[in-house]
Amino acid sequence: MIKYILFLLSEYYYELAVLQENEIVDKAGAGGAKVSIRMLDAQKWEEDWKRLTQTEGTDKGELLVFTDKAEPLQRLLKEGYYVIAVYHEKNKEQGLTGARYAVEDLFALEYSSYEGAYLRLAGLPWDILETEHLRVRESTVADVEDFYRIYQDPSITYYMEALFPEKEAEIAYMKSYIEQIYGFYGFGLWTVILKENGQIIGRAGLSVREGYDEPELGFVIDVQHQGKGYGFEVCTAILKYAKGELEFDRVQALVDKDNLASVRLLKKLGFTYENDVIERERHYDRFLKNL
Repeated sequence: MIKYILFLLSEYYYELAVLQENEIVDKAGAGGAKVSIRMLDAQKWEEDWKRLTQTEGTDKGELLVFTDKAEPLQRLLKEGYYVIAVYHEKNKEQGLTGARYAVEDLFALEYSSYEGAYLRLAGLPWDILETEHLRVRESTVADVEDFYRIYQDPSITYYMEALFPEKEAEIAYMKSYIEQIYGFYGFGLWTVILKENGQIIGRAGLSVREGYDEPELGFVIDVQHQGKGYGFEVCTAILKYAKGELEFDRVQALVDKDNLASVRLLKKLGFTYENDVIERERHYDRFLKNL
């Protein structure tokens, strides 16, 4: 996990940062990470590099670096460090390319931003929410094995798409989903875990369907854990998260009208029927809920 947050800044931005040093350190270090703000001298960059890599005593996988200078940015990226570019009015022509993430207002960042960026760069899942019985987090490649277990029951795929027949294809899809969907939207279909034993029992979350304005609620609970209220419990929490954290006003759900269990659940959640739609040559009832 993140243990050290390092700011390697130009003289211009360093002087701005030290004016708010206490606030930056308090926010960045809220999770227990050690925080350091340093000014980079162009003439002493090699010395700074040596000190960083040889005397910090922190594994690169536990370190998050922010810099507003092109040379250290490229060097750090090449060496495999997790780096975030810092843009401001004095460095827009420097060519801070290659970093997956960049910020323009360092002083507005809260700890959640530091932690979220680190987890993204490290390829680790975000924890989304917890309920009385369940934990919801972003899915990982390792979850694919459990998804095949869940989806093997014919009743699961009767009303929804199955996984790829080849596990390698599903793994490739999951890798792409993590990077492109979670990384771009900040939400998606997540993994549902039973807290009492850590078992993966389903998937639930929000997705974007082309041609619609509202995000779409989706959910699946494995057959062995159906009928225990877990679907209602996790979907209720996700709808609350959609309103409070993602600031959505409405959520939709598309369901086969013959899928009576899902229709009942949607109505229990407060969804109302809106209209009939056709997607990929299948008819669905479209439900909406104002949050």
